[in-house]
Amino acid sequence: MAVIRVTARLTTAALAAVVGGGLGAFALAPAGAGAAVRSAPVTATVATTVVTRAAAASCATGKYQKQVEGYLKQLGGYGTVTVDGKQSAADCAAIIKFQNRFGISPAKGLAGPTTYDVAKRLAATRTAACQPKRKGITFCVDLTHQTTWVMKNGKVYVKPTITRTGMKGYRTPAGTFSINKRTKREWSDPYEVWLPYWQRFIGGRGFHQTTTYIHDKWRGSHGCVNLLQQDAKKYYGIGKIGSTVKVFGRRPGT
Repeated sequence: MAVIRVTARLTTAALAAVVGGGLGAFALAPAGAGAAVRSAPVTATVATTVVTRAAAASCATGKYQKQVEGYLKQLGGYGTVTVDGKQSAADCAAIIKFQNRFGISPAKGLAGPTTYDVAKRLAATRTAACQPKRKGITFCVDLTHQTTWVMKNGKVYVKPTITRTGMKGYRTPAGTFSINKRTKREWSDPYEVWLPYWQRFIGGRGFHQTTTYIHDKWRGSHGCVNLLQQDAKKYYGIGKIGSTVKVFGRRPGT
């Protein structure tokens, strides 16, 4: 990052723009001067400090820059990433693509704690741990890493994405279940909210689109498997009555 000191002679208007832009405000004309009153140009010498970023970097460098670079390189599919802890245009674009994919807001390329947490969880997910059926569809839910994916005929069919399961006191149970009800829009009587892309697999618990920001770590569901809109829609398109759901592990803190 380069710091350049610039000394310039500014007209009254330019001086006002600089001063009003963050250096403090003061009156350049007497109070009460009307729009019809014109004054002669006034020049002044102002010292300003201009901060510029390296041309290659198009977004800020976050606390977890190098870790996120490493996870994105491991996951693949987000573009060219250099694992050096230094933000570049390519790194920025890859991080923004990742943030947009997983609903991280704001998606501005900053490798902050949420981006780091999501990338770490996805990179740590082991799809084989699901032990899917050899034939047909198996929906997999990893409670430990708070991730979910779909397997078909024993192979990954939909790559891992993030989820949010039951909080303390409402823990999502581990086990093997089957989808037994499906509606594009289910009304929840206890919580008085619509549940888009509903696929129930045990009791009152099922897959559905999240109704709040899914990355609030302090928040959990009441036992359901919350999904981002695009994932909930995709799961709904794949699932059918009788589809297998395998839930394993345990959400931290429950």
